[in-house]
Amino acid sequence: MTITANTPDSALVAAVKNSADDAAFAEICRRYENIFFNTPIFWDALRVNVIWLLWFFVIATPLGVLLAYQIDRKIKGHKFYESAFYLPVVLSLAVIGIIWQFMLGPSGFVQGVLGYGIENAIPIFGNYDINTYVILSIASWRHIGYVMLLYLAGLKSVDPSLREASAIDGATEWQTFRKVVFPAMGPVNIIIVVITVIDSLRAFDLIYIIYGTSTGWPILGMLVFQNIYGQAASMVGAAYAVILLVLSITPIIYYLRTVFKEDK
Repeated sequence: MTITANTPDSALVAAVKNSADDAAFAEICRRYENIFFNTPIFWDALRVNVIWLLWFFVIATPLGVLLAYQIDRKIKGHKFYESAFYLPVVLSLAVIGIIWQFMLGPSGFVQGVLGYGIENAIPIFGNYDINTYVILSIASWRHIGYVMLLYLAGLKSVDPSLREASAIDGATEWQTFRKVVFPAMGPVNIIIVVITVIDSLRAFDLIYIIYGTSTGWPILGMLVFQNIYGQAASMVGAAYAVILLVLSITPIIYYLRTVFKEDK
C-alpha cells in the first residue's frame, strides 16, 4: 500500500503553480488595460465600426426594406432592381472590393471615362474627406441586397387579408406598412438587426482588399489581423480577437433568447 503525504516539495510545487497562474492572469489584465487606456488606435477602430453600424442602421437597412416592399408591389423595373441588388449577395466582400477597386482605382474604369490617367487620377480611396462614404456605399450595396432578400421572404408570409382589411378601414399605404406589415415581420426584423450588427463588426475583407494592412482606415478586424499574422504575431492580437468575439456574440445571444422566449 502506498501512502501519499503532503511533503514540503509538493506544497512548494503547488505554491509555484498558483503564483504562475496569478502572474498569467495579471498579465492578461495588463494587456487589456493597455488596449483600453493606452492604445488610441483601438478607439479609432471602434469608432469606425460604430460609424459603419450607424450607416447600416440609418441608411442601408431602411433602403433594403423599402426596396423589398416596392419589389413586392411589382413596381416598374422591379426585376432589374432585384437582380442588381441580388448580385452582390452571392459574392464575398473580397470580390466586391476587387470589382470596385477596378472601377474606382487610379487606373480604374471610372477614371478612364472621366479622362484621367494614373498620373493625374482622382484619389477616391486616398481622399479622407470622401473615402469613408465611398467605402460605406460599397459595403451598403451588398447589405441592401441581403436585407431585401430577407424582407421579400418575410413579406410573402404576411396574410394578404390584413392589408385588405387595413385598406377597407381607410388606412394609407404608409399606415398599413407601419401598423400592420412591419409588426407582422417581427422575427425578420430581429434577424436583420442581428445581421446588421455582425456585418458592421466583421468588415475586414473590403478594407483589406482596398488598403491592405494600412491603418489609414482602422477597424477592429484589421487590428486583429495586423497583430496576429506573420512576424507581427502577438498576444495583443488574441486580445483584440476576444474583444471582437464578445461584441459579435452579444447580438446573437439576444436573438437566441428572443427566439426561445417566443417558443415557450
